[in-house]
Amino acid sequence: MSEMTFEQMLEDSFKNIHTGDIVEGTVISVTPSEIAVNIGYKSDGIVTKNEYSNDPSVELTEAVKPGDSISVKVLKLNDGDGQVVLSHKRIASEKVSKVLEDAFNDHTVLKAKVSEVVKGGLVATVDEVPVFIPASLASDTFTKNLNVFADKEIEFYMSEFNPAKRRYIGDCKTLLRERRDAAKEQALSHIAEGDVVEGTIKNVTSFGAFVDIGGIDGLLHISEMSWGRIDYPQNVFKKGDTVKVIIKEIKGDKVALSAKFDENNPWLGVENKYPVGTIVKGKVARMTDFGAFVQLEEGVDALLHVSQISRKRIEKPSDVLSVGDEIEAKVVDINIDDHKISLSMKELIAEEEDSAEIAGTSDAEEVNE
Repeated sequence: MSEMTFEQMLEDSFKNIHTGDIVEGTVISVTPSEIAVNIGYKSDGIVTKNEYSNDPSVELTEAVKPGDSISVKVLKLNDGDGQVVLSHKRIASEKVSKVLEDAFNDHTVLKAKVSEVVKGGLVATVDEVPVFIPASLASDTFTKNLNVFADKEIEFYMSEFNPAKRRYIGDCKTLLRERRDAAKEQALSHIAEGDVVEGTIKNVTSFGAFVDIGGIDGLLHISEMSWGRIDYPQNVFKKGDTVKVIIKEIKGDKVALSAKFDENNPWLGVENKYPVGTIVKGKVARMTDFGAFVQLEEGVDALLHVSQISRKRIEKPSDVLSVGDEIEAKVVDINIDDHKISLSMKELIAEEEDSAEIAGTSDAEEVNE
């Protein structure tokens, strides 16, 4: 047997590795862009930042130190400069691939941190495997600025699993809708028409406000916000306000609310305060082509029809009245059930003129005598 040369003995002392092998190595040095690793081979290996982690925010110099042990996968035995190309992230990726596959097949929930907000969606990293969540599946409501999800932990289903194309798609929307529907069903089972509950204003529109009453949203229509007239709900409520409401109606999964409590009803006893024939004073609150609405007190408006404004013919109320005018009129009709009071200035004027005529006649008679 011939003696081996030093070079041959040195060669034999190195590991025999192949592309695809997973080996243990020791970190030799670290820079912000790459890690040099001794893998017991004739050449050292290099792990670039991109092959260390899918998290773009990772700092290599903080993540590893010289002397640390590290598991790596051999991607290429020679990068052209004599170094072995290694990957750390792909080891975890291959292990996690099974987790993602099971989640896809079993429709189970995954939880991960949003590592990146990109054009068209989010990237959530599951142990080094990037899962793309399209903007349309990021939430169950429209979200214009996806940056609100940056660095947040989110939960989602796997809607697509294609390891051959390295295509992993997540879906938050379906999960959120399922949970919302479950919460709604639970909430509906605990409320009934007539219940008084507390809720939180979620959104205010021109026609009312949506109120979260514990897992379900109810509509507080503008007409049910107050016994008085409200023109702009935004002037009364804002998002986040706490409000006490009555469950007025439940129809399927739609809930109608009211903030008009009977004890605050200004129409209680109105028939006694303003019986037919009573002379009242009020302020013109608003006008239409057919008449003017006069506020007698907060929450109690009466209609002064255009035909009842004057003994002369008037085309429209605004010809003689303005919003804010103080007027005096006579109550000519009242309907408590429909919350309607009708006024007349014409009758009051007629009575005053008749009284003046009678007084004038009496004076003339006294003179003739």
